[in-house]
Amino acid sequence: MKHIHTDKAPAAIGPYAQAVRVGNLLFTSGQIPLRPDGTLVEGDIAEQTRQVLENLRAIVEAAGGTLANVVKTTVYLRDMNDFAAMNEVYGQYFGEHRPARSTVQVARLPKDVAVEIEAIAVLAE
Repeated sequence: MKHIHTDKAPAAIGPYAQAVRVGNLLFTSGQIPLRPDGTLVEGDIAEQTRQVLENLRAIVEAAGGTLANVVKTTVYLRDMNDFAAMNEVYGQYFGEHRPARSTVQVARLPKDVAVEIEAIAVLAE
C-alpha cells in the first residue's frame, strides 16, 4: 500500500491520504472544491465541480495515470437539482471516456460545499 500525495491538490484536512495505491488500483479520497492552497471555491456548482475534477486529475497524475484510467466515480451532491450542471462539467473532463458512476444526494458535505467526488482508477503496474 502506497500513499499518494501531490501539492497540485489540497492537502488532506483530516487523518487520511489524498489517495492510496494498492497494486495497480488507485483509490482517491473524496475531493471537495478546495484549491491546492486550501482556499475554498465558493462559486456555483459548475465552478465547484471544475475544481473538484482538477484536484482528482492532479492526484491521479501524481500516481502515474490520467483521467482515462478512472473506472469508477462516486459523486455526492448537496442538491440533486445541481445534477445537470455538474454533469455538463463532468462530461467536459471525461469526454468519450465513460467510467462507471454513482451519484447521490447527501444531507451535508465537508465545509458545506455543493459537491464531492471520489474515484477509483486502474494504473499500469
